[in-house]
Amino acid sequence: MNNTNPKNTSDHLANERTFLAWVRTAIAMMGFGFILVKFSIFLKEISLVSEHNRFTHTQNGHSGLTGVLLVSAAVIVLVMSYINYLRIKKQISNNSYKGNNIMLLILTAMLISLSIFLIYYLLGSL
Repeated sequence: MNNTNPKNTSDHLANERTFLAWVRTAIAMMGFGFILVKFSIFLKEISLVSEHNRFTHTQNGHSGLTGVLLVSAAVIVLVMSYINYLRIKKQISNNSYKGNNIMLLILTAMLISLSIFLIYYLLGSL
């Protein structure tokens, strides 16, 4: 559906910018999760090859789980943001925009839960 109304055009562009901001957030979350997993693997490997066990890896094994949780959360954020983008695109075209409090509530609860897990993990490794 191609609507040439300038107001609708700017609304559609704003919707796309919002979607791209969510995409950047998901990419950052995936990158951070990937780094956590790879750094944990690096620490394990270096502790195995260190001469005379001068370096011991004392990690409790939650880095991998934390990284996987971050990547999984990023995938959920990406899927939900795309669904929201399509919903808003349709609403703008129909001139009937309604906010999506449920999506924001789910994403906020998911990110708060993940943050609490990360805080617990970080405090446990001090």
